[in-house]
Amino acid sequence: MVLEGFFALFSNILLFTAKLDNSNSFPHPLSPEKEQEYLEKFRKTGDMEARNILVKHNLRLVVFIAKKYVNYPDNDELISVGTLGLIKAINTFNSEKGSQLATYASRCIENEILMTMRSYKKRAQDISIYDSVGCDKEGNELSIIELLQTDEESVYEKLDCEFLKKTIGNLMKKYLTEREQNIITMRFGLETDEPKTQQAVADKLKISRSYISRIEKKALMKLKKGIEAEHIQF
Repeated sequence: MVLEGFFALFSNILLFTAKLDNSNSFPHPLSPEKEQEYLEKFRKTGDMEARNILVKHNLRLVVFIAKKYVNYPDNDELISVGTLGLIKAINTFNSEKGSQLATYASRCIENEILMTMRSYKKRAQDISIYDSVGCDKEGNELSIIELLQTDEESVYEKLDCEFLKKTIGNLMKKYLTEREQNIITMRFGLETDEPKTQQAVADKLKISRSYISRIEKKALMKLKKGIEAEHIQF
């Protein structure tokens, strides 16, 4: 759905911000005490800054999981998708059920990545439902037929969807050039249900992939600064 592109874009802004703020390395995990403190603050008061801190300090988990899927052509895209899964996990995590955040988040992250892998495989030519698309946490190979049996819960009901769409849309119009808006829109499928890889966008605009990457990073930085300037909390 189109809305998912907005969440993917938001997750990229968080991901890109974490890299920039930490000299291209991700923050270390929080201590159990600090993690519980931020979880309680977010759960009880809806403090979005607490949620964003939890996201940033769990990005290493996203990267670790995404790197397992070596047969996908765009690892950065998998990290982006995995970050979206992490945001979903933090929004829906309930510590009273006895599981750890990292355990629950791992499942959500892998679900998002596996769905992307499934979509990629569907677009490929001459595929078999028994083709391997990666490995699970135990190192066992996963096939398409196994992914088709994955049961994913819808969690978008718990998010303020319309607010996010309107806010991101206004930020793009205010802070990005027309070309940057066009590239971000295509990359994250904001007007369709088909996000495009950097290479696909490059082919469409007849420019290099590296140039698309530079424009995308510049646009994400502008959106990050726009969020800070407008004092927006998601």
